[in-house]
Amino acid sequence: MQQQRTAIALFSGGLDSMIVIRLMQQQNVNVKAIHFVSPFFGDSPNEDGGKYDASRAAALLNVPINIYNLCEEYLEMLRKPCHGYGKAINPCIDCHAYFLKKAKEFMISEGADFIVTGEVLGQRPMSQRRDALRVVEKESGTEGLLLRPLSACFLKPTIPELEGWIDREKLPAVKGRSRKEQIRLAKELGITEYPNPAGGCFLTEVSYASKVRDVFEHSETLNPHDFRLLRLGRHFRLSPYAKFIVGRNEAENRLLESNVQPGEAGIYWRDGKGPFGLVVGDITENILQVAGKILLRYTKAETGVNADIEMLRNGVKEFFVCCNSMKEQEMEEYRI
Repeated sequence: MQQQRTAIALFSGGLDSMIVIRLMQQQNVNVKAIHFVSPFFGDSPNEDGGKYDASRAAALLNVPINIYNLCEEYLEMLRKPCHGYGKAINPCIDCHAYFLKKAKEFMISEGADFIVTGEVLGQRPMSQRRDALRVVEKESGTEGLLLRPLSACFLKPTIPELEGWIDREKLPAVKGRSRKEQIRLAKELGITEYPNPAGGCFLTEVSYASKVRDVFEHSETLNPHDFRLLRLGRHFRLSPYAKFIVGRNEAENRLLESNVQPGEAGIYWRDGKGPFGLVVGDITENILQVAGKILLRYTKAETGVNADIEMLRNGVKEFFVCCNSMKEQEMEEYRI
């Protein structure tokens, strides 16, 4: 009897990666999933902006999942990717190579035999071209060990296929951007619950790119917390060392308030309803005045009148007075 092999699956929780796991299970391969979490994509839809619930998807497939939190090393790679960015600030080729390096480390530590991904030839314009697929294999050191089951018949055979661990003839032939074949396969494989197609990564959104670039330009050391905040609110650059974030709705107000870190200041209009604002960085009296004036633009405070601003900083409540005098054009000069 042939020895059961183990594969490490790069797992987003999306349809393609779910199908890949089912295909491996059909061929008696033991699968362990690895899911990457960063400020730009995450596991839980209950957190702001999370688009996939990978833990739930793994449970539906009955596979263990390892959640890998990407940190400063990953952020520095994003700042200066070797292969550049896509249309926004998405370094997809460098990202895929980084994920595969970590997956290979996990494969070795788990005593697994190979790696599988849900990549489809031609589905993504930057990272899933034939030449890009070869680049990430080489740079991650996974040549021969990386099987892409959905498009395998269009690609060079891998060790799992050549060694007979996987029957190449039983794998589907999927390429291009259409999802029709994946939806058909899902039905055939008994996968009835899966998310709608989505990029899943904020770095691909053009409107988000300016906020990321602003952090890169004004931070010597990159902190995941700074990038998590980019999902929330309206952002204003008050100085090279300070910025201000204003919640757009009640949900964002609550999230911003719960994310205040030591040294940061949360502010709101004391005398009426309005948004919550978060001041981060080097907070001076002048910075607080500018932040307060921006905050008041989003309230019903009377124009030209002094207003009381309540501030929470390092667990201590403070108050300061600010005049609701900022013009729209002046405010826009601060907007990121």
